Amino acid sequence: MQTYGALFRTPEFAPLFAVACAGASASTIGGLALATVVFAGTGSPLLSALSMFGPAGAQLLGATLLLSVADRVPPRGALAAVATLAGLCLAVLAIPGLPLPAVFGVLVLMGLIASVGGGVRLGLLTEVLPPDGYLLGRSVLNMAAGSVQILGFAAGGVLLALIPAQGVLLLAAVCQLTGAVIALAGLRARPPRASGRPSVAATWRVNAQLWSSVPRRYVFVALCVPNGLIVGCEALFVPYAPERAGLLLAAAALGMLAGDVLAGRFLPVAWRERAGAVLRLLLAVPYLLFAAGIPLWLAVALTAAASVGYSGTLVLQERLIALTPDALRGQALGLHASLMMGMQAVGAGIGGLAAELTGSAAAGISVMAALSIAVTVLVAAGLRTPLPRVPEVRVA
Repeated sequence: MQTYGALFRTPEFAPLFAVACAGASASTIGGLALATVVFAGTGSPLLSALSMFGPAGAQLLGATLLLSVADRVPPRGALAAVATLAGLCLAVLAIPGLPLPAVFGVLVLMGLIASVGGGVRLGLLTEVLPPDGYLLGRSVLNMAAGSVQILGFAAGGVLLALIPAQGVLLLAAVCQLTGAVIALAGLRARPPRASGRPSVAATWRVNAQLWSSVPRRYVFVALCVPNGLIVGCEALFVPYAPERAGLLLAAAALGMLAGDVLAGRFLPVAWRERAGAVLRLLLAVPYLLFAAGIPLWLAVALTAAASVGYSGTLVLQERLIALTPDALRGQALGLHASLMMGMQAVGAGIGGLAAELTGSAAAGISVMAALSIAVTVLVAAGLRTPLPRVPEVRVA
């Protein structure tokens, strides 16, 4: 499968795509509205930022407690339930005068819900698409998420100028509930991929099983750590160029979209392993030049070029799927997504520390790039091992 037309003609991909877009729209405009409410009530930039990105951090907690749900429940019902619960949470956040502890309690709950939703959605993608279509389908979901975020932030700003923030939160809730309806109407009923009841103990057991495989462990590290360190570079764009940080962030988004198109649509299967290695290095190498005091136009161009390298994770996700039995794929992909989000937060913190220690945002960016390259090189040998045949299993 190498064309977008063939992808969208595949039964059930279009509704799955629509569910993902509805969720991304809700999280984007809802996060912006909530950050506005929290900042207006507290005057704290820190609390405002935490309210906007807190659910992403809470996904790590979900990865350790709830991910067994991803493979042990019928996926259509699970996606509808996740979207419904997320919509109800947004509706609660729209209650005027909601105490701040309650706000953050709801955000933690939303992060737990999102960790399950990501595993269910990505696991279902492997069932909806044939093996040769996963990379293209995943790249389209990535592009949709990036585009929806860009449009969502713009639309959210307009909406906040027209209606109260609580009204925008309610619109975000409607987006989530719309996604639930689409899931029920557009997806067919499927049995769970794994047997047994979901539980915290089952989550721990399968996480340990996934992590115990040395080849899979290399893939998890390569998927999460180098990318997270590069997010540390992007976290320094504001101190690097206070008046032009938006331009750098836009260049990063554009490069990421271009990379998804390149890897998903045009990269031949025979080239993917080698191209993936090159892309993972491309993600970091351009940032090494930032410490040299380059002009802004070159920084923008290098940022766009580097962000093409994010598409190297698509090749790694294909490898992760090949290394993982069907019954564990939802949890494996959910674990990857949660670890990646957590490592991005860690990378942002390390980037800030690097800039503090070096006394320069530009030097901090180059330090983060060097760390990312070091990790990529260290795990490269473990990613060259031949893929074994993975037996089909049912997990109790």
